Amino acid sequence: MQDTTGLILAGGAGRRVGGRDKGLLTWRGAPMAAQVAQRLRPQVARLLISCNRNTDYYATLADATVADSRRDFQGPLAGIEAAMPHLTGKFLVVVPCDTPLLPADLAERLVGVLRARPGTDISYVHDGEREQYLCAAIRVRVLPDLVTYLDEGHRTVRHWYARHRCDAVDFSTQGGCFANLNRLD
Repeated sequence: MQDTTGLILAGGAGRRVGGRDKGLLTWRGAPMAAQVAQRLRPQVARLLISCNRNTDYYATLADATVADSRRDFQGPLAGIEAAMPHLTGKFLVVVPCDTPLLPADLAERLVGVLRARPGTDISYVHDGEREQYLCAAIRVRVLPDLVTYLDEGHRTVRHWYARHRCDAVDFSTQGGCFANLNRLD
């Protein structure tokens, strides 16, 4: 996986958790972002965290942090855009900061689809019930189109994916690994 960079998305406004930073919320005794980093780091050559606050803490978890260049928390695609200048290699594996149970083979399986199918640009998880668009592998070569998409005023992940050839990867036997712990209740 020397040609793969990992990106943890931790730059959101935290609306579902009263404005708190979701990545710093404690789950099973540790901040969720720390648990996500622990699971993703062994799977990629380089680890980045997209964050718009608490940068000093996040810097302890990753090789580098990046912040949105767009104002007012414009969503996860803005976090991916922020990472673009820091990417090395052919592939980017993206995960949210509130999924601390990620599978140990996530990057291998997602990137494996891109390697096996040269015409596929993006692979993402299907957990057996629904698409998990923010658990994905993306060919770096398609990222310039993301800037265009955002400049056009769009923000929806699945609609940007629809501009490219995508494949869902079946993780139904590991569906519980993608539980988003993003509410205070």
